[in-house]
Amino acid sequence: MDRLIFTSLASINERRLLREQLNNELANISTVGFKRSFDSAMTAVKAEGDGFDSRIQPFIQQKDAVSMAPGTLMATGRSTDIAINEKGVLGVLGKDGTLGFTRRGDLSVNSQGVLENGAGNVVLGQAGNPITIPSGFDVTITKEGDIYARDLNQPGVQPSVLIDRLMLRDSSQMTFERREDALMRPQPEFRQPNGDFVNGPLPVTVTPQALESSNVNPVVAVVRLIDYTRSFESQIRFIKEAKSLDESGMSMLKPR
Repeated sequence: MDRLIFTSLASINERRLLREQLNNELANISTVGFKRSFDSAMTAVKAEGDGFDSRIQPFIQQKDAVSMAPGTLMATGRSTDIAINEKGVLGVLGKDGTLGFTRRGDLSVNSQGVLENGAGNVVLGQAGNPITIPSGFDVTITKEGDIYARDLNQPGVQPSVLIDRLMLRDSSQMTFERREDALMRPQPEFRQPNGDFVNGPLPVTVTPQALESSNVNPVVAVVRLIDYTRSFESQIRFIKEAKSLDESGMSMLKPR
């Protein structure tokens, strides 16, 4: 009976990681540019230590790789909104001041004149510096990621001035993992010391005045959550049944 309980408890503990991942995806269904993680696989491994050699433990083979499957484009009409095409990513500063990458393109100019996205991450230019927009200027972004600004306070028709170009990277030749602050970073084998990676061969473009929705399929996510819930209930029933069988066996050994 101990082997049955051991295996059931191990399965519950391993599937906890899958449930946490799925709960995170469900919580971010409406988050702009959110990317789900690839599914993890469960395998059986031999448990080492005291006990029978036949003791097998379920184990999650988890590699936190982010799926770059595209989401749905949503037209917004805002001049600072962008949807990053193909497998491009945008370089931003994390809250800890380190370089991170995102697909979130709901950009705006904060009170200090610095361009940031909806999560409050400072957007970086091509050279890796924060992008600053002069106060009172109207901002437009081209499909190549060039940022132009025009002074609306000056009389007459004023030409637009090139401010900077977004730090756009092609990630078609590598994979990302998720950081604790929800930004993405290259997996260790692709990561440079400064957190950057070698740009891929494909040109990166954006769709101005549009946003990309999350690539989480809510129907699939809910069905997976139901499956995990039923699996948890089944494992609990196995443990209760093992306890009942053990108690029945002990009662047969009692002297009459």
